Amino acid sequence: MVEGMRILLVGAGGVGSAVLPIAARRDFFESIVVADYQPERAAEAVARVGDPRFSAIALDAANRREVADALREHRCDVLFNAVDPRFTMPLFHAALDAGVHYLDMAMSLSRPHPSRPYEAPGVKLGDEQFALDPAWRAADRLALVGMGVEPGLSDVFARYAADHLFTRIDEIGIRDGADLVVDGHGFAPTFSVWTTIEECLNPPLIWEDGRWRTTEPFSEPEVFEFPDGIGAVECVNVEHEEVVLVPRWVDAKRVTFKYGLGAEFVGVLRTLRKIGLDSSEKIAVGGVKVAPRDVVAALLPDPATLGDRMRGRTCAGTWVKGEGKDGAPREVYLYHVVDNEWSMREYGSQAVVWQTAIHPVVALELVASGVWRGTGVLGPEAFDAVPFLDLLNEYGSPWGLREQTVSLAS
Repeated sequence: MVEGMRILLVGAGGVGSAVLPIAARRDFFESIVVADYQPERAAEAVARVGDPRFSAIALDAANRREVADALREHRCDVLFNAVDPRFTMPLFHAALDAGVHYLDMAMSLSRPHPSRPYEAPGVKLGDEQFALDPAWRAADRLALVGMGVEPGLSDVFARYAADHLFTRIDEIGIRDGADLVVDGHGFAPTFSVWTTIEECLNPPLIWEDGRWRTTEPFSEPEVFEFPDGIGAVECVNVEHEEVVLVPRWVDAKRVTFKYGLGAEFVGVLRTLRKIGLDSSEKIAVGGVKVAPRDVVAALLPDPATLGDRMRGRTCAGTWVKGEGKDGAPREVYLYHVVDNEWSMREYGSQAVVWQTAIHPVVALELVASGVWRGTGVLGPEAFDAVPFLDLLNEYGSPWGLREQTVSLAS
């Protein structure tokens, strides 16, 4: 239990700024210090909620010592990482240095196998964090990793299915799709383009028969029927943390992640790779050095600003196939849908970032109350899913369960 929780929220971008109006409706924390390398962005996010429990500071997420000092200065109990995964490890180390708990939504970056990138994993997502599990246990602190929507809620669904719906799980398939449209833009990612490029162009992981293997980006296309009127969307393999996390705590023969990107989006990403604009390595341009991926991000609209031009819904969910509690074959899709019109009206946040932001807030409330407790580096699957799903309903964002009649593609 962390009574009077004091939180350092690092990152006031799309997801970070969406956290504030969600958290402002809850009373489990004493204060949230919002930190960003652009202090005016943090100050604007705080001003919008008008809650004295929130304050803003300038902070460089890449500076481990500066972050640890801020945690100590503001007497924080938790570091909430809401920046892109380039900064995961300095923040992870800073939290450990300062002796506080930690939560993120995107884990440490992967590196492809040097000679067989589309057959075997090299450094997997989160490997650097899990390597420090003994240090977190020794410090008696919790590092809750992958706790957004995907990963995050999708992993909670996997835990719930294993505990309450199945006696044997043959396959867990995370499926993400939407019917969102952004008016006035030919190409406008609804989430961080830096993160989108990273996860979509890396070799996707697949867990199968007790081991991880990789495949080519956008492989194994399938059409999945999403609920609540979204309808049929083609989904393809994408690298994602669930395939790393789920097998650590849930016994399943196969785990995959497939994303409904759309043919145009896939084509743009492939073109970026073909001409080298996906690279995060800085190159010399005139008298300065710049990463091509950062140039792409700078040219595209900020996802946090797209809400009033977006329409439609986004769905995150977990498709589980196996033997039900009655011994008969069963397939279910556990899901969470957010309508952009609703999230803009209720919270002033577009659907994709809002859907990502709500779940770490729910998790922190469970940690603050002592319902979720543990030490070391743990994923969402390590905890009881029922309190989380009940609290999500209490937050006014219910989840759903649909019985399936069509088998997962193998």
